[in-house]
Amino acid sequence: MAPVAMRLAAQSLSDAQPVPFWLEDPGKPGALPALTGTEKCDLLVVGGGYSGLWTALLAKERDPARDVVLIEGREVGWAASGRNGGFCAASLTHGFGNGLARWPGELPKLEELGERNLDGIEEAVARYSLDCDFERTGEIDVATEPYQLDELHGMYEEIERLGLADGLELLDRDAVRAEVDSPTFLGGLWDRRGVAMLNPAKLAWGLKRACLDLGVRVYENTPGLDLVSVGAGMGVRTPYGRVLARRVALGTNVFPSLVKRVRAYTVPVYDYALMTEPLSAEQLASVGWKNRQGLGDSANQFHYFRITADHRILWGGYDAIYPFGGKVSAEMDHRPETYLKLAEHFFRCFPQLEGLRFSHAWGGAIDTCSRFSAFFGTAYQGKVAYAAGFTGLGVGATRFGGDVMLDLLAGERTERTELEMVRRKPLPFPPEPIAWAGIGITKWAMARADENGGRRNLWLKTMDRMGLGFDS
Repeated sequence: MAPVAMRLAAQSLSDAQPVPFWLEDPGKPGALPALTGTEKCDLLVVGGGYSGLWTALLAKERDPARDVVLIEGREVGWAASGRNGGFCAASLTHGFGNGLARWPGELPKLEELGERNLDGIEEAVARYSLDCDFERTGEIDVATEPYQLDELHGMYEEIERLGLADGLELLDRDAVRAEVDSPTFLGGLWDRRGVAMLNPAKLAWGLKRACLDLGVRVYENTPGLDLVSVGAGMGVRTPYGRVLARRVALGTNVFPSLVKRVRAYTVPVYDYALMTEPLSAEQLASVGWKNRQGLGDSANQFHYFRITADHRILWGGYDAIYPFGGKVSAEMDHRPETYLKLAEHFFRCFPQLEGLRFSHAWGGAIDTCSRFSAFFGTAYQGKVAYAAGFTGLGVGATRFGGDVMLDLLAGERTERTELEMVRRKPLPFPPEPIAWAGIGITKWAMARADENGGRRNLWLKTMDRMGLGFDS
């Protein structure tokens, strides 16, 4: 980074508050009391992020008489569900390319299910009056290097060949800059309907209210400590009590699963984001962005960015930090060296916004697995179900995961449970220190590929053949 660029980037961060922008909201609901004593229920949901909230809501929609309890270790939405960029995607497979590589025969069905899932989210936003700034604006994948432009064109041709290109539009340099103006943009692929933008914390808080209105009993500051079989059902111990349930759905994602054998399938990855102060009318005019799409560049180490309801720009991604041993720690929630790097990249993308300052800077952990998209399963003779490994697409795909868990707990064969994606697990990550070394080499190789026209070296090609990966 040049000294002048570094100085300007540092100055832009001088007033940035080290807290997630979305969670610093005066409308944030108060925490509900912790569980004390013994509760009994038909279904216990562990986890108060999107995964748990959607599961509880869908369970009551399927059977209003079902007695549902949800426990959350801290406050609803405080972790990844309240810290993400607010991209709510239809994709269940972490994008078309990943889906085509892993489930080519199922991809049309997976795309259809993903579209229906996003429609279901939009319907729930309307039905329950979820005040979360939901806008189905779509997303543009932008090319900032010539090889990325070639890749976008190749991907569009493949999507078109499979008859799945409805709603997609290739944009040349002038067309993409007419949407959002950056001198770094060479072209783009606009998915007009497959992504919605929203306020992630408000979505979590709205789902909490909807669950309560349907009769779900929610306990916050109530972590699940262990899971045991109790007669025909299950028991989960908490700090001040326990829950006895006929069935249990685990939506703990990045946090250690109560089913210990599941833990090897995920690792935590820390992702970081900046939020600007509101743009002035002149600044808004200089970038355009009238259609308010989400954007992401097409590098291996990619940025994601979007504009908010009050005309701020969220800018995140690029660095993906894996802590040795896979430990989730509050110390990792902030990383000034990444904030500085992100700020410099921001002004390289939008030089016309020089002088704009960042109001917030934060990070958080997401769970990733070796196939970059969720996996599912059961334990304790089908009395417990889990979904994990959403790898950054949890804003949308967790609702689908909730449906899958409920299908599995009911012992039903559905179009979801018949999917190879649902029936098979990803490859587990190796133990330390092999995981640390392997992830480090993969990150280095991905950066080298970005610097060398996208050419993947022998390490990345081997990882591709093995079905292993690490996503930035």
